[in-house]
Parts: sequence; C-alpha cells; structure tokens
Amino acid sequence: MKDFQSNLSSVVRLNIGGKKFCTTVDTLTREPDSMLAVMFSGRHTLTQDSDKGYVFVDRDGKHFRHILNWLRDAVVPTLEESQYSELLREAEYYQLLGLIEEIHAVLNKRKEVDEFHTELTRTDIIKCIQSEKVRFRGVNLSGLDLSKLDLSYVDFSHACLKKVFFPRANLQCAKFRDVDAEASIFLNATLRECEFTGANLRGALLAGACLQSANLQDACLVDSSFCGADLRTAHLQNADLTNANLEGAVLEGANLKGAKLYNANLKGANLQRAYLSHLNLRHTQLEGARLDGANLLGAIR
Repeated sequence: MKDFQSNLSSVVRLNIGGKKFCTTVDTLTREPDSMLAVMFSGRHTLTQDSDKGYVFVDRDGKHFRHILNWLRDAVVPTLEESQYSELLREAEYYQLLGLIEEIHAVLNKRKEVDEFHTELTRTDIIKCIQSEKVRFRGVNLSGLDLSKLDLSYVDFSHACLKKVFFPRANLQCAKFRDVDAEASIFLNATLRECEFTGANLRGALLAGACLQSANLQDACLVDSSFCGADLRTAHLQNADLTNANLEGAVLEGANLKGAKLYNANLKGANLQRAYLSHLNLRHTQLEGARLDGANLLGAIR
C-alpha cells in the first residue's frame, strides 16, 4: 500500500462512485478535521484498484469537483438551490465544516434577496402614478425609495412595504389596509386621512408625519415612532402602541378607545379632548402631556 502522507505533492487518483478524479494529498488534507484529511493522513490503510491505482469512495461523484475546488481555492460555486442541497449533503459526508458554513451563508443571503425582491422599481412607480387611478394592491415594494413622490389616493392595500423609504412623500388619502410596512420610514410624510386599518407598522418611523384624521384602527404600531407627529382626530381604536414613542405628538381629539399603551412614551403629547376612556395608563409615560378636556372616564393611571 502506498503511504500517501509521506509525500504531500504526490498525485492521488480517486474513483468517486464511478467518476475519476486526480488531485494531491496536500489538497485533500487542507481541512485537517475532515474525513478526507483523516483518510489520507497515513493512519489508515486504503484499498486501491490493482490495475489503475484508484482509491474508491462509494459516493455520488456529481459534485466532487466542487469539493476539490473548495479545498483548492475556498470558493463556493454558483448553483441552483436544489444543487446546493446536494452539495451540502456531500460536504456533510466529508465533514468539510468550512464548506458547510459557506453554503448556509449563500442560502441565507439568497433568502434575504428573495424576501426583499421588488416587483417594480422607483421608475415604474413614477410612470404608474401619472394615471388617475393607481393600485399597488398586494404588490411587493419592499426596500424601495419612494421619497418625495406624490402618491396621494394610491391603493397599497395588502402590499408588502417592508423598509420602504417614504420621507416627505405625499400620501394623502392613500390606502394601506392590511399592509406589511414593518420598519418603513414615513418621516415628515403627508398621511392625512390615510387608511392603515389592520396594518403592520411595527418599528416604523413616522416622526413629524401629518396623520390628521388617519385611520389606524387595529394596526400594529409596536416600537414605532410618532415623535412630533400630527395625529389630530386620528382613529387609533384597538391599535397596539406598546413601546411606541409619541413624545411631543399632537393627539388632540384622537380616539384611542381600546388601544394598548403599555410602556408608550407620551411625554409632552397634546391629548386635549382625546378619547382615553377605560384605558390602562399605568405604565404609560405622560409627563408634561396636555390632558385638559380628555375623556379619562374609567382610565387607570
């Protein structure tokens, strides 16, 4: 039997499930904890074909060239997702931990790209809004920059608007019913009379936005920021404002019936004539808030 480890540059002939490969001991032992490194460490006796000197491994050889190229150059090939699954299975068999980690990294990156893959571009949006009745119902616009555009009266209902950039956009009377707008930015946007019924605005930034008479009933506003926003006569019934920041916001005449305000920040907010009946305000920060004329019947403070 040949002592492979005695010469790292020696050529090794491999028969992987019927496919023939030639490489060196140095390549096969690049990852010292792998099964290949153990096989060719010199500590094990390997059976070779008596005629041609090939070491046989009973595995599918379809992706073994990628295994060798990884060991040579530490490069992950570009493959279809189903092929990555096959390569991952081989990498696990040969216990190539570095390749396993890189394949998972590639697959995770692809998932992130797919999640935020948009169906339209900013240019497409601009072309669309030139028509009178614009609808983006159910469309994925995640990650788009739609700042400063006139999107008034546009129907975004049921759309995916994650991390969309809306600063200073005119969204007056736009419909956002049941949208997923998590972490989107509406900084200083005009949202007068908009409809956000049932919308997910978790972590959204609406500081300085004009939301007069906007409908946010049943919306998820957890961890969102409305600092300095104008929410006069806004409808916030049953909205979840847990950990929301409304410091300095104007909520004069707003209806917060059934809203969740646990740990919400309402410091300096204007709550004149706001409807706060039977709300639990015990864990709400109200320092400096204006409450004259507010309906606090049955509220817990």
